[in-house]
Amino acid sequence: MSATEIAEGDNHSEVARPSESRRDPNDLRDALHAWLRGRLPDDADPTVVEVHLPDANGMSSETVLFDAEWTEDGTRRVHELVARIEPGESSMPIFPSYDMGTQFAVMKTVGDLSDVPVPTAYWFEPDPAALGTPFFVMARIEGIVPPDVMPYNFGSWLSEATPEQRRTLQDASVGVLAALHRIPDAGENFAFLRLHDAGPTAEEAFRAHLDRQRGYYRWATADGPRSPLIERALDWLEANVPADPSPAVLCWGDSRIGNIMFRDFTPVAVLDWEMAALGPREMDVAWMVFLHRFFEDLATVAGLPGLPDFMRRDDVAATYAELTGHTAENLDYYSVYAALRHATIMFRVQSRAIAFGHATLPEDPDDMIMHRKTLEDMIDGTYWAGLP
Repeated sequence: MSATEIAEGDNHSEVARPSESRRDPNDLRDALHAWLRGRLPDDADPTVVEVHLPDANGMSSETVLFDAEWTEDGTRRVHELVARIEPGESSMPIFPSYDMGTQFAVMKTVGDLSDVPVPTAYWFEPDPAALGTPFFVMARIEGIVPPDVMPYNFGSWLSEATPEQRRTLQDASVGVLAALHRIPDAGENFAFLRLHDAGPTAEEAFRAHLDRQRGYYRWATADGPRSPLIERALDWLEANVPADPSPAVLCWGDSRIGNIMFRDFTPVAVLDWEMAALGPREMDVAWMVFLHRFFEDLATVAGLPGLPDFMRRDDVAATYAELTGHTAENLDYYSVYAALRHATIMFRVQSRAIAFGHATLPEDPDDMIMHRKTLEDMIDGTYWAGLP
C-alpha cells in the first residue's frame, strides 16, 4: 500500500486487522463479570454494566472499555475501566510477544516514581482462562487523542487549534519525555526491562536494543518477503553506533503524541508501554519527532498543507534541553533508527494485510514501506536538509 493510497482515505488499522480478532461484547461482559467476582471480596457483588470495543482496536493489543459497579466501604460505585488484552496467536500479531505483565509493571512503576500522568493500574491477569489470553485492567481517563486515521495533520482538532495551543501541546509532550528520563536509578527501578546482554550505559543498552531489533526483523520476515532496505539500514546502524557512556534511562519507546490523551492541550494520560526499554534518551526524542515527520511526508504526497511548523526537530530538542539540561546528541543517527523501527513494524503490518487478503505483494518488497524514500534519504544524509 502506497502513501498515496493511505492519503486518499484507506483505514490502515482496519486493513491490518484480522476479522476473527473482533470479540462479542456480550461474551466479554459475562467473562469480565465472572473474573471480577474472583478478584474482589465476596461482599463487593461486582456487575459489569457496559462493554464497548473502540473502532480502532486490533492493531496491537486489544482494548476493551467497560464500566463495572461494585460495593466498597459500604458504598456502591461505578468504575470506568479499560482492559488491554494480549492478541491471540491466530491474529498474526505485530510483535512476537507482548508480555502484558511487563507493560503493567512499567505503567505502575512510572505512576509511583514520577508525575507523568498514567492511568491507575489495577490488576494484571496472567491466566488466559478468563479472556483467552493475559490482560491487565486500568482506570479509564477522559480526554482526546491526536488521530492516526486520518492523520491529525490532515485535518483534526489539533490542526484546527491555534499555533499557540499546538505549541502548548508540543512542549507538554516533550515534558513527558523529560519527566520519564528524570526517574532516578532507572537501571534498578526498571531492572525487569534490561536485556540479558545489556550493560548499564546508554550505549551498551542501545547495542542490545539494536540486536533485538534485528531479531525482530528476522521474526517478522521468517515466513514472508524480506526487505533489502531494512537490512541495509540495520547494517548501517550497527556500523555507526554513537559512543554514549551516560546511564541508560527509561525510554517510553512509542513516544508519540498519538499515545497521549489531552485535555486543554495538556497531557492527562500517557498510554501504550509495550515498547518501553532502557536506553539512550535520544531514542524517545527522535521517535517523537519522526512520527510527526512520517505524517508530514504523507501530507505532502496528498497535496495537503500539513503542520510543518509543529514538532520541528530543533524546537523539540531545544525544549528538551531547557527542561533537562541535556543536549540531545546524534539525532540524525537516532532518527534513522526510528525510521528503521517504524519500517519494520509497517513491513509486518503489510505482511499481515497480505495474509488476510487485503493487500497484494508488490514486485519490490521495499514498496511495502510507506516511508521508503524517507528512510533511504536519512541513511544517505540528505533528508533533513531537504525539508522546508
